[in-house]
Amino acid sequence: IEEFHREIKQLTGLEECQCRRARIQKNHIACAMLVWNYLKIQGRKIGKTIYQIKNKLLSNYLINEIKYPAIKFKILLILELRNEV
Repeated sequence: IEEFHREIKQLTGLEECQCRRARIQKNHIACAMLVWNYLKIQGRKIGKTIYQIKNKLLSNYLINEIKYPAIKFKILLILELRNEV
């Protein structure tokens, strides 16, 4: 049980919910548990720890976001705004 608590808090953002409503908190906890369960199943399938799986998923996401950004910044606009201040 201690391992579960440590892993779910470290890997899923369980403690990050700042909502006050019980229903929203329950939904957040349920989603965190689903993510933890998914990571555990994948870890058993491929023989890696859930920490390795999460890091690989995050690395892949960041690499893809750098190559193909979801939000494209206009560097000239940013530079112009800096000069106005």
